[in-house]
Amino acid sequence: MEMNTDKQLKKLGIELPAIPEPAGNYVHAVRTGNLLYLSGKGPRGSKGKVGGTVSTEQAYAHAREVGLILLAVMRHELGSLDRVVRIVKVLGMVNAEPDFGDQPKVINGCSDLFVEVLQERGRHARSAVGMGSLPNQITVEIECIVEVAD
Repeated sequence: MEMNTDKQLKKLGIELPAIPEPAGNYVHAVRTGNLLYLSGKGPRGSKGKVGGTVSTEQAYAHAREVGLILLAVMRHELGSLDRVVRIVKVLGMVNAEPDFGDQPKVINGCSDLFVEVLQERGRHARSAVGMGSLPNQITVEIECIVEVAD
């Protein structure tokens, strides 16, 4: 499985962002065996209720932004995204109005990015759920589990 993920990022015109400081008493990622568990991340400065003050399309863009941050954390922890064997599981949480039902469309912002960048290695199991609130009223929070190579 020969892959140069940095070349793929460049081809897509994607530059990974700086990793934000943890917002609490936790670390960005924990590795156990060949699994890397990434802490939940949110978009920078994007607040509100999806299905209310925030549209599905805006929230999709926020989820894509979070995906970029998660990729940046992976690269920081592993030294190279080429060490990602597969994105195993994504949990996407959407700060949504009670009657909002398009959580999967929102979290596709992250999922689509993972597949664009990592191709087949980016396909994953996923849950996309609505929440009554999220920290600091962010629109989405996403965490993931990644299989890694030594």
